[in-house]
Amino acid sequence: MSAQCEVAIKHSTAPPMSVFERYLSVWVFLCIVAGIAFGQILPGVFQAVGRMEVAQVNLPVGLLIWVMIIPMLVKVDFGALHEVRQHVRGIAVTLFVNWLVKPFSMAFLGWLFVRQLFAPYLPAEQLDSYVAGLILLAAAPCTAMVFVWSRLSNGDPLFTLSQVAVNDAIMVVAFAPLVAFLLGLSAIVVPWDTLLVSVVLYIVIPVILAQVWRKALLKKGQAHFEATMAKIGPWSITALLATLVLLFAFQGEAIIKQPLVIALLAVPILIQVLFTSALAYWLNRAAGEKHAIACPSALIGASNFFELAVAAAISLFGFESGAALATVVGVLIEVPVMLLVVKIVNASKGWYESA
Repeated sequence: MSAQCEVAIKHSTAPPMSVFERYLSVWVFLCIVAGIAFGQILPGVFQAVGRMEVAQVNLPVGLLIWVMIIPMLVKVDFGALHEVRQHVRGIAVTLFVNWLVKPFSMAFLGWLFVRQLFAPYLPAEQLDSYVAGLILLAAAPCTAMVFVWSRLSNGDPLFTLSQVAVNDAIMVVAFAPLVAFLLGLSAIVVPWDTLLVSVVLYIVIPVILAQVWRKALLKKGQAHFEATMAKIGPWSITALLATLVLLFAFQGEAIIKQPLVIALLAVPILIQVLFTSALAYWLNRAAGEKHAIACPSALIGASNFFELAVAAAISLFGFESGAALATVVGVLIEVPVMLLVVKIVNASKGWYESA
């Protein structure tokens, strides 16, 4: 057995989910409340934070986003790309759902729910921005949390690692053009310069820094690497929660006036999660892949790299935009919905293997 396989299998026996991760939705809700309250009590402070920009990049938020993203990318082993050939069908399903189905289906669901069915109940001036946020959320496949979902569903750890590596490699080059194309289809003006800056700042540079750091850690041994990852693990979620407090301090006024917005935006996200996970799960079954491959393949498409989506939404449209709010709704429902999907794939194992 290769050293990489041993490491992957070792990761699969790690504690499946920390208490902090399991109750992420609770912490997000508390940050929403705290952010709205602080925004009302200390508006001047948050306005000053909002003005701390260089080239349309908010410096405090940029720093927080790097703290969010880089520890997650350190976990990604691009050396696993050569393992793709072992499960070509599963990888093909993953790529088909993640890059050809998920973003386009979300663009359709955004049009259907935001611009048609729910339009009378949403602020008219934010409709385009809400759709943009949903598209940004769907265009960023999950990077870190999929390892958690894979463990909970007894997924193949090496396949999970390889599909994350493939997705992240594609995301470096495909995220910007895909988002621009879908925003264009939705008749939303694309600020190309800001979009490209966002990709460089929040994908390219973090990937390079994370891989340099990863190699430096592994030179000191696998035990040192795992110990460091355990220490920096809470950084990502802590930085995410701090970003949410800032975001909701700016969004507070709009939410107080329109509390129904969050529930309405959750509807297309929920539908898309269930649709994409079911499609990937069924396609793997039809292709003859084993259950341990189908589970992570279905779960990576259903989950999102919401840290990147939040960062891009803030950079492109600002703190107070509907786009930023829409991406945060994705964070709010991520854990409970994904736990539901995990429960479904685990409970249906008998049906899956009866094919």
